[in-house]
Amino acid sequence: MNEKELTKSIIINALIAAIYCVLTIATSSISYLGMQIRLAEALILLCFFRRDLIIGLTLGCFLANINSPLLPWDLIFGTAATLLSCLLIIFMKQLFVASLIPVILNGFIVGAELYFILQEPFWLNVGLVALGEFIAVSVFGYIIFMILGRNKNFLALIGATQNTQFKW
Repeated sequence: MNEKELTKSIIINALIAAIYCVLTIATSSISYLGMQIRLAEALILLCFFRRDLIIGLTLGCFLANINSPLLPWDLIFGTAATLLSCLLIIFMKQLFVASLIPVILNGFIVGAELYFILQEPFWLNVGLVALGEFIAVSVFGYIIFMILGRNKNFLALIGATQNTQFKW
């Protein structure tokens, strides 16, 4: 990667981190605790098209979690769930299947975090977090990226390097 490509990658990752953080904080009433419908999580599907965007998404999640009422635990476990989800999404070939990875991982990781910290029923937490993640990523994000992912201008804008001819 030459200097110009590296600079462009840093800028794009910084923008994604900022968008994730601002969107989460702007919708903070539904982004933290119980059934969190963190709309910014839809951005996690960007990794489906470009691997190195893991950096911006993970950093954005970390920065957004600084605002979490569950400090410092959300910084650790919430960010880890996003990082692990991104790392698995980059290997997927179907967008909808990719969208289910953060639903499952966040459901169990963040659900367990809420169970241990808030002492609420484990399966209730897992279910509520997974439901919120499903709405944000597998419904909202999937629809957005099904439309945008078929747009060659969008793919060029984000510098897509994989899954440019994806199926569902």
